[in-house]
Amino acid sequence: MKVQVLGCSGAIARGCRTTSFLLGDEVLVDAGTGVGDLSLEQMARINHVLLTHAHLDHVAALPLLLDAVAAHRLASGAGPVQVHALPETVAALRAHVFNDLIWPDFATIPRADAPLLAFHTFAIGDTLTVAGTRIEVLPAVHTVPAAGFAVHGVQGCWVFSGDTGPNPAFWARVNALPVAMLVIETAFSDRERDIAHRSLHLAPHALAEELGHIDASRPRFPIYITHTKPAETELIMQQIRRFDDPGHHPGHTRHDIRWLAAGDVFEV
Repeated sequence: MKVQVLGCSGAIARGCRTTSFLLGDEVLVDAGTGVGDLSLEQMARINHVLLTHAHLDHVAALPLLLDAVAAHRLASGAGPVQVHALPETVAALRAHVFNDLIWPDFATIPRADAPLLAFHTFAIGDTLTVAGTRIEVLPAVHTVPAAGFAVHGVQGCWVFSGDTGPNPAFWARVNALPVAMLVIETAFSDRERDIAHRSLHLAPHALAEELGHIDASRPRFPIYITHTKPAETELIMQQIRRFDDPGHHPGHTRHDIRWLAAGDVFEV
């Protein structure tokens, strides 16, 4: 299965798009501003959107995507785009986005019995089958109800932490999965560690502690850093390289840490 990185930045700037991944041709994981780089034809093929949580950087493109493909879906009889999320995320979208004030309620357009948008709720621990792909819902610890995902592929699991602070339950499940690669957020540098702590994001010192939960007896897998703030990306990278250097930390086992970039494509 192909995983394409549409956006992986913690904020916008030239060349920076917020979180979104395309699985195959028809499944989005999160709908940040990276969705806007797809062609209209690519957008029209998207039938499912899985959301980690309701924050704007992860849902901003969803209402615009629906507007862009509405005419095509109505003309082709493609049916609604299926949005899968936690109940609290669905409630937030209904109340604050698709409310006929911020954006039209596509869950009732053009008719309530034939809408352009259909919501489906899941719970942490659920395993979904979406467009023929098995996707497990993983726990996240954030300022709003949130989730991560493990996407099961031929070569193992593509695991995405979502937005999260320290999260022991996540690692308990990761250690039981055949992980092919892990995508994990590190939103702030250590100079902003207090903000990271309050906002339940990771900074490099917390990332180091989190990676310490990985079962050392299992084969190594690549760990991709995502969601860095554009103004701090270089500093975050420097700080992660420093903590991951066994020369600075005797007895430390180096992880296979890499940097995620929009446009990256992986096969799992």
